[in-house]
Amino acid sequence: MTEYRVPTMDEIRAVPWNGFTVASTFSGAGGSSLGYRMAGFRVLYANEFIEAARATYAANKSSYTVLDHRDIREVRAGDILDSIGLGVGELDLFDGSPPCASFSTSGTREGGWGKVKDYSGKKQRTDDLFFEFARLLDGVQPRTFVAENVSGLVKGTAKGYFLNILAALKACGPGYRVSARVLDAQWLGVPQARQRLIFVGVRNDLGFEPVHPTPHKNWIRLDHILPHIRRVKVGGYANKWEKADRPNPTVMASDATSSPTAYLSSGGYVELADGSRRKLTIDEVRLICSFPQDFVLTGDFAQQWERMGRAVPPLMMKSIASTLAERVLLPAEVKRRAA
Repeated sequence: MTEYRVPTMDEIRAVPWNGFTVASTFSGAGGSSLGYRMAGFRVLYANEFIEAARATYAANKSSYTVLDHRDIREVRAGDILDSIGLGVGELDLFDGSPPCASFSTSGTREGGWGKVKDYSGKKQRTDDLFFEFARLLDGVQPRTFVAENVSGLVKGTAKGYFLNILAALKACGPGYRVSARVLDAQWLGVPQARQRLIFVGVRNDLGFEPVHPTPHKNWIRLDHILPHIRRVKVGGYANKWEKADRPNPTVMASDATSSPTAYLSSGGYVELADGSRRKLTIDEVRLICSFPQDFVLTGDFAQQWERMGRAVPPLMMKSIASTLAERVLLPAEVKRRAA
């Protein structure tokens, strides 16, 4: 059996600094940031426009993290750098998870492109936000960057958006080598099937290629971490149940609120060993999503569920960040010092 353990918040705070810095945009409740912290990075800056998500981020952030509440369209690269005391080109990693509902296969996709819609209680256009990330990347010029979105960005008519985004990212600053790959959380230490499109960029002058983590040889069975659960109702299929001892079902949806399937937005359903059925508890959701049990979630049940559903699983991001540190940032630093 593959061991599954999520560190506590105190253990995460005690992780030694690896010497590398991060600025995060579209930070949500802090799933990606938590993954960077697990890998030893210091997240110096975070931007989150949605008040409910920002409240959760604030309840768990490091004391040194500057939390910016502004709409990303109002933020300038100089604002970020000035707030953390770094110059252009000095940041190690720039992170971003632009809202993905516009490209989700469970949403309206091209039917909503170019339109202002409700997103987490805010009226805004979301399909252009990746270009706001690129605008800030162009000004900050970090050594590396990581950006994520739903796998739907490379499917069907959204491929045109994907190609435009890829070109924009490559052209930022002095130029970046960029690789984009769909990764599945269940092969990166998370007991949940969740595919995410991960962009990794490396500034041209570093002389290294972008890298992605190698999938684990084994996946974490849901019934190993929650032995009382026999079956789960899975994403997108209102009447489909899967056994908990099979490859991980999609028990969470990253864009749950855009799904027409009511059980997703209301908490997900499980069948216990005695045959009874109920919603997932928030503690179970934390564990499935690889968040610490003492990670503070603000708001009511629906808001807490949404925060987990939209977040990048921290252990998934830890794997991505650790790979980038070990195979790009550390060798680049050794190379710089030897020059």
